[in-house]
Amino acid sequence: MNFLGVKSTGWKSTRTPRPPTLLITSAVVVAIASLLPVAYLIARSAEAGPDLLDIVLQANALPVFGRTFLLIILVTFFSLLVAIPVAWLTVKTDIPLRRALSVASVLPLVIPSFVMATTVIEMYSPKGILQGWLSVFGLSRLSEIYGLTGATLVLVLMTYPYALLMIRGTLRRMDPSLEEAARAMGYGAFRTFITVTLPLIRPAIAAGSLLIALYTLSDFGGVALLRYQTFTSTIMIQYESSLDRTVAAVLSLVLVAFAVFLLLGEGFIRGSGAYHRSTVGAVRRARRIDLGRWRWIGFLVVLLPVLVGLIIPVGVLGHWLVRGLLHDQELLPLLIPARNSLYVSLVAALVTVIAALPVTILVVRFKSRLSRLIDRSTYIGFGLPGVVVALSLVFFAINVALPLYQSIWLLVFAYGVLFLPTSVGALRSSLMQVNPRIEEAAQGLGKSQLRVFFSVTIPLVMPGAFAGGAMVFLLTMKELPATLILSPIGYRTLSTSIWSSASEAFFAKTAAAALLLILVAGVPTAYLTLRGYGSSSEKLNQTLTVTSNEES
Repeated sequence: MNFLGVKSTGWKSTRTPRPPTLLITSAVVVAIASLLPVAYLIARSAEAGPDLLDIVLQANALPVFGRTFLLIILVTFFSLLVAIPVAWLTVKTDIPLRRALSVASVLPLVIPSFVMATTVIEMYSPKGILQGWLSVFGLSRLSEIYGLTGATLVLVLMTYPYALLMIRGTLRRMDPSLEEAARAMGYGAFRTFITVTLPLIRPAIAAGSLLIALYTLSDFGGVALLRYQTFTSTIMIQYESSLDRTVAAVLSLVLVAFAVFLLLGEGFIRGSGAYHRSTVGAVRRARRIDLGRWRWIGFLVVLLPVLVGLIIPVGVLGHWLVRGLLHDQELLPLLIPARNSLYVSLVAALVTVIAALPVTILVVRFKSRLSRLIDRSTYIGFGLPGVVVALSLVFFAINVALPLYQSIWLLVFAYGVLFLPTSVGALRSSLMQVNPRIEEAAQGLGKSQLRVFFSVTIPLVMPGAFAGGAMVFLLTMKELPATLILSPIGYRTLSTSIWSSASEAFFAKTAAAALLLILVAGVPTAYLTLRGYGSSSEKLNQTLTVTSNEES
C-alpha cells in the first residue's frame, strides 16, 4: 500500500552503508549473553544422549503443547482487542481523565501473576465476592473460574499493557499530516484508522503480540493457581520434583523451539516494509480528536480494563489488608524491600535499554542475515521460565565469572536476559518511523555514523526508549524466580516479600507488600507515561529536515 507518501515496500538507499565495528561488536555481545540459557540447556540435555525423544514422549508433551498453543492464541487475540482501542483513545482523543487512565492502564503489568490469579479467584469464584454481591438478586452460584477461562482472563489482564505501551509510543511518533490528509479526502475516522493508522502501527502490534505470546508461554504462577496445565507448568513440576534436571532441560529446549516458531510468526506479521514517510517534512504534534458526546463512551472503553485489571485487584488486596489489621496481624517492615526493588529495577531498566540500542539500530538500519539472527536471539530468554534463566546464570557464574556470583549485577544480568525483548520491540517500532534521510543529512554534514547515532538517532527514538524502559522496570519489580535464586543473601525485594508472606498464608502481609509494589511502580510509570518527551526530538527533526531540503 502506498498511501499519502507511506511506503509499504521499504525505502532503499542508493548505497549500502557498512555498520560500524563497534555497533556490530556490541550487538553480538548482547546476543551471546541472551543465548547463555540456551547453551546451558543444550549442555544439560546432552546428558540424556539418545533418549531425548523418549523423554519428550514420556512427558506427554503433545497434548500439553496443544493446550499451551490454544491459550497463547486466545490471550494474544483478546489482549490486542483491548490494547489497540485503549492506545488510540488515550493518545488521539479528548476522553476525560486521559492522563490518569494512561497511567492506570499500564499498572496491571506490575501485579505478579500469582497475586492477580489469587484476586481473580477471590472475586469471581463460584462462592466469591461477586457472588455475594449478586446473591441479593437470587444468584446462588457463579460459573467455574478455573481452567482455560480463568487462565485466559488473568493473562489478558496482565499482558495487554505490552502491546499498549508499544502501540502508544508508535502513535505518539506518527506524523499527524497523514491522517489529516485522509480526512481531507473525505475519509471518516474509522476508515482513516483502518487505511492509514493501522498499517503504520503494524510493527508495534507485531512486537506486542510476540511479547504477549512469549509471556503466556513462560508464565507459571497464574496458570498453576487456575489449574490449567501448560508447557511451563510441566517444566516447573519437573524442576521441583526431581534432583535430575535433565528431563526439565530437554522440555525447556522444546520450549525454545516453540519460542523460535513464535519469532518467525512475528516476522511474517511485521513484514519487511518501511513505516516512515517517503518524503522529508517536519513532524508536529497531532490535535486531539473531539469525540463530542462519544467521549464518555471512549472513557468507559478505557476504564473497563482498568477496573477489572487494577481497581478490583487493588480493592481485594485492600480488603485483605484491612481484615488483617482488624485482627492485629503484624506487618513486615517493607521500606527496605521497596528501596531494593526500586533501585534494582531502575538499574535493570537503564542497562537493558542501553543493551537494546545497538541491536535495534543494527536490525533496522543494516539489515542482513547476521542482524536478523541477532534480533531473534535476543527474544529467546523472554520465552523461558525465570528459574531456567536463573539456573543457567548460576552455572555460568560459578564456572566462568565467579566474582559475579551472589552479586546484584548477576541479578541485573538475569533481568536483562529475561526482559531485553521488551526494549528491543519498543525501540524498533519507534526507529522504523524515523526516515533514514534525516540521518543521511547529518552524515552529509561530515558527521561520522557513530556521532549521528548519538546526536540524531537516539534522541528521535526516545518515545520507544521510554516505553521499553517502563516495561522493563515494571517487569523487574514483580519478577520472582530469578530474584529468589540470584539475589545476594539477605537482599529482599517486594516480590520476594509477597511470596514469603503468601507462602505462610499471611494475606494481610501479602496485600501490604503488593499494594506497596503497585505504589512504588506507579510513580516512575506515571513520570514516564506523562513526560512530554517529544519536544526535543521534534526540534531536532525540524532542524535536520531543513538541512536535508537545502541539500536537495
